[in-house]
Amino acid sequence: MAENKNSLPQSARNKDVQSFLDELASMQIVKSGCTRGRLIFALDATASREPTWDNACQTQGEMFYATQELGGLDVQLVFYRGFGECKTSPWVSSSVDLVNRMTKVFCLGGRTQIGKIFKHTLRQTEKEQVNALVFVGDCIEEDIDKLCDLAGKLGVMGVPIFVFQEGIDPAATRGFQQFARLTGGAHCQFDPGSAEELKILLAAVAVFASGGRKALKDFENRRGESVARITSQVR
Repeated sequence: MAENKNSLPQSARNKDVQSFLDELASMQIVKSGCTRGRLIFALDATASREPTWDNACQTQGEMFYATQELGGLDVQLVFYRGFGECKTSPWVSSSVDLVNRMTKVFCLGGRTQIGKIFKHTLRQTEKEQVNALVFVGDCIEEDIDKLCDLAGKLGVMGVPIFVFQEGIDPAATRGFQQFARLTGGAHCQFDPGSAEELKILLAAVAVFASGGRKALKDFENRRGESVARITSQVR
């Protein structure tokens, strides 16, 4: 679990958010025959994340709202905490269902288990295509080469990883960036004061998972000004 929780400089956050949106707009998406998008929402629930866990519960609702006109979104919650504990929920199709499950989770100290999340996502997409893996965390305490190998397999199977990194941990940043690069996904840093921009970015990923590049472009046309206002005011 990470110790460093310093806020990101405003200019760095603005540049990172814009870079994230640019990368997202350039990506291809693999869709199954189903019209609904399938997204795995994975969270680090170790002790270092406890102060911002409520924010994570609140921001996910925008993912469902933004995809209603695209056929909807199915989300599976995955989280790890404590001593080797990694749990998954059934696939849910509403914000209420997901929030109910998230609010029952409490954070517990332990080491990261990102490898388990990657392996689980591989198993899920072997059954039916997963359109995106979103991971929210703050550090990496596992063998980076082994994780990159798993990330590469996800990339081959067409599952982009979108990493939302909380706080400042240079070593974790390098690893998270590699996960995104290997899968054709994206990496974005945020801090506890960035809840609103995180909400918009999660919605952008959800739209991408449900409708691909065209839907994302339409979403940007509708919400671009809002995104710009948020990113320009974040302290």
